[in-house]
Amino acid sequence: VQLQAFGGGLVQAGGSLRLSCAASGRTFSGNVMGWFRQAPGKEREFVAAVGWSGSSTHYADSAKGRFTISRDRAKNTVYLQMNSLKPEDTAVYYCAARKSVPLTTSGTGYEYWGQGTLVTVSS
Repeated sequence: VQLQAFGGGLVQAGGSLRLSCAASGRTFSGNVMGWFRQAPGKEREFVAAVGWSGSSTHYADSAKGRFTISRDRAKNTVYLQMNSLKPEDTAVYYCAARKSVPLTTSGTGYEYWGQGTLVTVSS
C-alpha cells in the first residue's frame, strides 16, 4: 500500500485547509485510516482516525470541534478538513493506514505511512 498526502500549505490563523491522502497499490477492506502530525522539536501525535465504513471516527482533544476526518472508499482517499486553524497546528501531517480494526491512536498500530505534507499556520 502506498499513501500520498497532499493539500498542505500556508494559511492564516482562523483559516481552513483540507488534506487528502490517496491510497494505491494493494488496498484491503476493513482498514482504518488515520492522520498524525509532528511539529518541529516535538513527538509525533495522533490527530484523527476513521473506520472502514466512515461512520466510526476518533479525534484528539486538540482536533475536536475543528477537524473532520472522512473517507471516500470508491476513491481510496481519506480527507482531513481543518477549520479554525491555530499557529499550534503547524506541523507535518502524515496519513497512515492500519490493516485491522479497531481504531487506535497509537502510531505503532499503523503499518503504512505517507510522506507527509506541511501545514503552516501564521498568527
